[in-house]
Amino acid sequence: MILKETNVKNLIYEIRGRQVMLDSDVARLYGYETKRINETVNRNIKRFPEEFCFQLTEEEVLNLRLQIATSSKQEKTLMSQIATSKRSEESLMLQIATSKDPRGGRRKLPYAFTEQGIAMLSGLLKNEIAVEVSIQIMNAFVEMRRFIVNNNHLFERLTNIEYKLLEHDKKFDELFNELLIDVNFKQKIFFNGQIYDAYSLLLDIIMQANNEIIIIDNYINKSILDILAKKKDTVKVLIITRKSTCKLSNLDITKFNGQYPSLRVQYFNNHHDRFIIIDQTILYHVGASLKDLGKKTFGINKIDDENLIQKILS
Repeated sequence: MILKETNVKNLIYEIRGRQVMLDSDVARLYGYETKRINETVNRNIKRFPEEFCFQLTEEEVLNLRLQIATSSKQEKTLMSQIATSKRSEESLMLQIATSKDPRGGRRKLPYAFTEQGIAMLSGLLKNEIAVEVSIQIMNAFVEMRRFIVNNNHLFERLTNIEYKLLEHDKKFDELFNELLIDVNFKQKIFFNGQIYDAYSLLLDIIMQANNEIIIIDNYINKSILDILAKKKDTVKVLIITRKSTCKLSNLDITKFNGQYPSLRVQYFNNHHDRFIIIDQTILYHVGASLKDLGKKTFGINKIDDENLIQKILS
């Protein structure tokens, strides 16, 4: 069997900080079935410590699947030397897809061989091509190490570029969100049917809070939780409502707090109108219950009088 060095290199992956080959690829190169390779290892287990051969976890198999899937993108950008092994991918996908035995058991996860493990294995196999194949595999490992060392600066540049792109994306999202928020109005009127427009403005009001949101509304239901889920992570929420008309259950509140902490509900009967207070400094008077915004004509007024906030809450 004549193997091309590039083809062998395509079968080498990095797992647990080591360059390794999967048992199925090793078996194919040596002309054996995968189970025969693993039987040889098990019969000589003392010759295969972890630095020679180890079994992958399910998480490592999935990570390797992603590594194979993304290698083609890297090839198209800076490193044409790195190619995707289609046969390895199909072999790995098959192992993942058939990891559960149809009889109810679980088949073994694949094994990975380091360079030392393959050298040990070649001495145990009674195969005419074992020596020739082993030499080519060793050369491929050496070439891969040389490639990584010689192109280490490229890997560092790629990592730095990825970090910069992530930072730019984050800053763009922050700027885009700021542009979307239109909360400097004094008064807005929404007519019957303007449900989305009203929802959008309420969302902008909620998203501007940095510390606390206080909602006063006697008719609260779970629809308000969908809007509050868009708040900033550190913002606390207090809902003041009438107990007899509130449609939020303790389970609703608990589940919301499990993902978007923290929400408190306080029952009070002294308010008739609806108010939204942002960070104890911005006050909105809402002419309709928040659950009914846009269903009938109503108005939202921004009140520039911080003294009124304390009077409302007292």
